[in-house]
Amino acid sequence: KNNYHGKALDKQPALQQLAATFPAQQAYAGTTAFKPHAPNSAPLAEKSNSSHTTLPAYTLGELISTRKAYGQALAALGNTYPAIISLDAEVSNSTFAEIFKQAHPNKFIECFIAEQNMVGMGIGLNQCDKITFISTFGAFMTRAHDQIRMAAIGQSTIKLVGSHAGVSIGEDGPSQMALEDIALMCALPNSIVLYPCDAVSAGKLVEQMVEYKDGIGYLRTTRGATPVIYNPDEQFSIGGCKILRQSNRDVACIVAAGITVFESLKAYEELKRQNVFIAVIDLYCIKPFDVATVSTVAMASNNRIITVEDHYIQGGIGQTICASLASTGMQITNLAITQMPQSGKAEDLLNAYGISAQHIVKAVMLSRVRL
Repeated sequence: KNNYHGKALDKQPALQQLAATFPAQQAYAGTTAFKPHAPNSAPLAEKSNSSHTTLPAYTLGELISTRKAYGQALAALGNTYPAIISLDAEVSNSTFAEIFKQAHPNKFIECFIAEQNMVGMGIGLNQCDKITFISTFGAFMTRAHDQIRMAAIGQSTIKLVGSHAGVSIGEDGPSQMALEDIALMCALPNSIVLYPCDAVSAGKLVEQMVEYKDGIGYLRTTRGATPVIYNPDEQFSIGGCKILRQSNRDVACIVAAGITVFESLKAYEELKRQNVFIAVIDLYCIKPFDVATVSTVAMASNNRIITVEDHYIQGGIGQTICASLASTGMQITNLAITQMPQSGKAEDLLNAYGISAQHIVKAVMLSRVRL
């Protein structure tokens, strides 16, 4: 009724009106209100007879995109967790959800180009104790942000997977580049935001998402193939990060994720040739942020942090670290996308917008001058 918005109802009159309007439901008139799944309780990630998932095996140096590793891992996990269902918005050949579709055709739902409806379906299935993985280009997740926001408020545990992140997607151009997705997903209550750099970490993090029951999970995947840098037995926990390079001579700590991990490793090799050493951290879990590890490594690196990310500077990794370490007195430099990008080759765009290896080297050398 008019003028009722934002006003509390009188319980008994409201129940009586509902009973009169819906007589078939009168038996429920005296019961307590329906409550959604509480955190940590559902949907239960119940396993089949097999207690362990055999994830795809990769060899060091093998080139494979994290989006493909996602599809392969989800297909494998589908054998272990009968409740997994995959939804995609007509881009399953790009997100590689099609790998799950081929392995489990009766558990895949083609939602076509209707992202809002897709998320709504995923929330409903999740409420019915299904483990729902929802995939599309990360940029297209913005179309359904209202549904995603309300899912978080309703304590849903849907799993979102956004592919084609950042300027590194190349020629597809800015309309297809997810450059604000980290900011949007980090702002959700109880969400986790994951950004693997290689196939091993991608597979392990998809498995972690299945088990996460406190809120929404978001996995950011990369379009281009990247080399495998982790051994298959490496473990990845929610709220962690990996120290890839460190010495007792480090002049700065580089914090990167996804595609920029490899730019940071290139920068490390170039600086090493100049007898300059840096620490390199793979921040595969952006939220929750591993404050303890990053701050410890940074303190041993002249209290100097340089973040580098394929995301707009607003709301990204750099601002997360600045906010978390604001009272420490550390010098923090953020390398991120600061203008609307254009179309081009991936390597050209990484360089043009200031997040390539040569820009990291420049930032490190500049920090040495300031020190």
